[in-house]
Amino acid sequence: MKILLFGAGGQVGGALCRGPLVGHELIALDRRGRAAQDAEAPLSGDLADPAAVAAAVDAVRPDVVINAAAYTAVDRAESEPDLARAVNADAPAAIAQVAARVGAWLIHYSTDYVFGGTGEQSWREDDESAPRSVYGATKLAGEQGIRASGCRHVILRTSWVFGQEGGNFAATMLRLFAERDELKVVADQIGAPTSAEWLAALTAHIITRIDDPTVHGTYHAALAGETSWHGYAEYLLHGARARSIPVLTRELHAVPTTEYPTPARRPLNSRLDCAKLDAMFGFARPDWREAVDAWLDVRAETPTRAAS
Repeated sequence: MKILLFGAGGQVGGALCRGPLVGHELIALDRRGRAAQDAEAPLSGDLADPAAVAAAVDAVRPDVVINAAAYTAVDRAESEPDLARAVNADAPAAIAQVAARVGAWLIHYSTDYVFGGTGEQSWREDDESAPRSVYGATKLAGEQGIRASGCRHVILRTSWVFGQEGGNFAATMLRLFAERDELKVVADQIGAPTSAEWLAALTAHIITRIDDPTVHGTYHAALAGETSWHGYAEYLLHGARARSIPVLTRELHAVPTTEYPTPARRPLNSRLDCAKLDAMFGFARPDWREAVDAWLDVRAETPTRAAS
């Protein structure tokens, strides 16, 4: 099967490139793109240029397109709305339109930020969307563009992603643990840290099912359990100490969101109901702590990563 991957340099894209898609013909593009043997010109992987990434789909004519690229600088998006919209909304819609024309499936990752972020109930796929940030609004627009295209697709909404590539909360915490004696961490935002490696394995599993038209649609995909950012940080701190990763931090202070203002409004409730995913695919969702332990094990084996 021929698979075209956008976002190869990111967290989920990097995990996809490390093995889950072995046995398929994989053409992986990061923002710099790459030359494909069957293309007359280099292919673009830069979603800031929707026409170029649509042209890449047209040139490759894959069986499956995976869009693991996104504008994820949540706060900066508030001051760069046009760029965020190009990457998160216009490019996915353009990719989907070509995918529909060439008969390719599209697997696309979205976010809990499409919801309002209030209450305590886990969000279901059919709950009303009410994004409160430019990031959330542009990701929702991307979903809508994909659906409007008529292409066969699977949209996976996820939360609090961490992987071995790129920046994420876990990597930031390890760096801060090595630098600061005390830290303040928000304790009233609740969600499930979700491993990029697990999302990549889930994606590979979904690809084995794409001959089944009933898999088409939107799913919530997060690891089991829930915690706050403060609880997540505590687990990382204890895990780092247990693995002899350098730590100076002695105290983690729990603070409310109101004490940590940011340009973009963060959801207090990032819980995702994954019952639809479980019923359709039967793919195991381990507790988030298991995935964090595995992530920490890799960091402990690679000291330069642990310090980054």
